Amino acid sequence: MALKCSLLPALRYAVVASICFKLLLYPAYRSTDFEVHRNWLAITYSKPLKEWYYEDTSEWTLDYPPFFAYFEWFLSQFAQYADPGMLVVGNLDYASTATVYFQRTSEIVSELVLVYGLQNYFSLLPDNNRQPAYAIAMSIYFSPGFLIIDNIHFQYNAMLFGILVWSLVAMKQQRMLRGAVLFAVLLCFKHIFLYLAPAYFAYLLRVYCLDLSALSRNSLMGVIRWKNSILLGLSVISVALIAFSPFIYLGQVPQIFKRLFPFSRGLCHAYWAPNVWALYSATDRVLFLVFRKVLKNPVYADDMASLTRGLVGISSFNVLPDVQPRTTFLLTTFYQLIALIPMIITPTHDKFVGALALCGFASFLFGWHVHEKAILLVIVPFSFLALKDRRYLTPFYLLTVSGYISLFPLIFTSPEAPIKYLYTFAWIFAFYNVFDGLAPVRTTHRVFLLDRIAHVFLLGFIPLLLFVALYDKFAIFSGLEFLRLMLISTYCSLGIIGSFVGFSWLYLFT
Repeated sequence: MALKCSLLPALRYAVVASICFKLLLYPAYRSTDFEVHRNWLAITYSKPLKEWYYEDTSEWTLDYPPFFAYFEWFLSQFAQYADPGMLVVGNLDYASTATVYFQRTSEIVSELVLVYGLQNYFSLLPDNNRQPAYAIAMSIYFSPGFLIIDNIHFQYNAMLFGILVWSLVAMKQQRMLRGAVLFAVLLCFKHIFLYLAPAYFAYLLRVYCLDLSALSRNSLMGVIRWKNSILLGLSVISVALIAFSPFIYLGQVPQIFKRLFPFSRGLCHAYWAPNVWALYSATDRVLFLVFRKVLKNPVYADDMASLTRGLVGISSFNVLPDVQPRTTFLLTTFYQLIALIPMIITPTHDKFVGALALCGFASFLFGWHVHEKAILLVIVPFSFLALKDRRYLTPFYLLTVSGYISLFPLIFTSPEAPIKYLYTFAWIFAFYNVFDGLAPVRTTHRVFLLDRIAHVFLLGFIPLLLFVALYDKFAIFSGLEFLRLMLISTYCSLGIIGSFVGFSWLYLFT
């Protein structure tokens, strides 16, 4: 779809400002994910394809689908001119200046995929009604989540969400086949987007593959749009074959899936994602301390290593019953199915986007070994509905503030601390005011008390963050090394669960 030049200057200024700011972050803190992607560059460049998913010199083995591996190979063709040392598999933790600059630059350039998707999004609307769409687009582009996770911590999420936005735009244009193909491509880049797959499957089945009006004509065979169904199936299968065919030929698909889905990991990630299991884990930890110190129960005399201490791969609790993967799967599936029902009954694009957000919510809140970064799978789809009605603003604020603050522990070094605070609160202040002025009032049936409670909850982040910042000054907490992470995670989980409940009510009953 051709871009409309009339809006390019406005977007261009935003992109230039963003790039100038991000250039200043080149020397900033970088996590182990930086080494992960350097190692993947080295593997795809130095090793034959048949060894990519077996190479284990580094602990950061290749565990993304093939399209991302091909993407790393593509980048490596340029990386060899920046510093060949980064492409040596044995150079673990290699981080020369040229390597840092190359990888940082590659992430910024890859963000142009998101820019393109957002440009297409607000170009859909007529000139006199683009202000809300532009506000939504800019809130996504300037997301603190992308800054923290991609530009400091180091990943390529902006590029991937650009593909998702491009797919959503195609679906809104009723170009269902294009939207499905783009989503299939996205899944072959990063499998975490499977969280959103149920909404795509149900929506495409309902609007593209089935014609329920045929039931009124007593034509059961006419219910299925055979041409559309065959085209959709062939298109999606073709994408999968393009991605996996070399590995199918090599007989390595089981090895790839073993890398993609390491189910041996524990219920929670090392730093608890702010979800239901964070509350469950915190409750277990509190009960453990009460039984051990207050009740002096000898059963809890030894501080057993448990999931509630934030250890990866451990899934046992001290007091509460252990949670099995089957339980998380059933809960996730249950809430996703509930989200799909209104969309199947009324298959509009807004219902589809709402179902996407709720599928992301369900997977994030109830899934097994969820990463805190997965909150973007909820925030980005929800953003497109934030200005639908003023009632959506309260759950949107709860989600974005809680979700972005939950990412703060990813950046724990002193030089970068002011950046995450100032940037995030500048984003909150700017878009809170912009969205508040643009959101239409379409009903008088609002529970203002709930709005006030939400605002009080959001203000509670101020003392929480002050306590976390001054945590080391309190000697009384010297033996509770995981307390501040637990407080952030559990408090943020309350906000995200509140957003889930509020948004679910609006989606299901309005």
